[in-house]
Amino acid sequence: MNRAHAYLDALGVDLFVPRRRLPGERPETAPAPAVTVAVPAPTVARAQEPATEWDTLAATVRACTRCGLHRTRTQTVFGVGNRQAEVLVVGEAPGADEDAQGEPFVGRAGQLLNAMLRGLRWQRGDVYIANVLKCRPPNNRDPSPEESAHCMPYLHQQIELIRPRLMLAVGRIAAQNLLATDTPIGKLRGAVHRFGPRQTPLIVTYHPAYLLRSPGEKRKAWGDLVFLRRELRRGRG
Repeated sequence: MNRAHAYLDALGVDLFVPRRRLPGERPETAPAPAVTVAVPAPTVARAQEPATEWDTLAATVRACTRCGLHRTRTQTVFGVGNRQAEVLVVGEAPGADEDAQGEPFVGRAGQLLNAMLRGLRWQRGDVYIANVLKCRPPNNRDPSPEESAHCMPYLHQQIELIRPRLMLAVGRIAAQNLLATDTPIGKLRGAVHRFGPRQTPLIVTYHPAYLLRSPGEKRKAWGDLVFLRRELRRGRG
């Protein structure tokens, strides 16, 4: 199994391989040659934002005491990736691994997210990854509405600097916070929503941690990624 097939297998996407001809068996009509379509990484050439703006924002987040989470965090988890990315991936909040390392999606869920991106021929560094909350809630509990409200301005500032073409909200908590709704995630998937003053297109999918617990839903998540890729191409046109 080659690397690309391994990524799709991890997502629960079936692979169909042509049957080999047995000795003495007459060849059938020659199949059409396989065509490999390269999917470009979601990056564009845009003017780099001054590093000082990012540095200032990151320093503000590190020193933040807007809510009580600053008392229990190991460190803040600001975000990581391409600051000129076309796609911004947004989760709900850091977990224990992220709190320890200071980077979003680095545990088992992060490994699955990386595989999901590679299934689209993208690398982790081709997108930008952040969370609604920059600090870990104790025991990985759901963020409170107040905590999300205090942290949301930081995400808005990151979006203003990145100016992504598309956002991918992973998980129910992230999607409901970003869209200010209590609609179940199953009803939010499969549509293009809009977020923030820029009305950035936003697509919803399941959180990788949920997919690890419910592997039968990986196929749906793959469909969400294909939908995102199609919308991204349409936006470029």
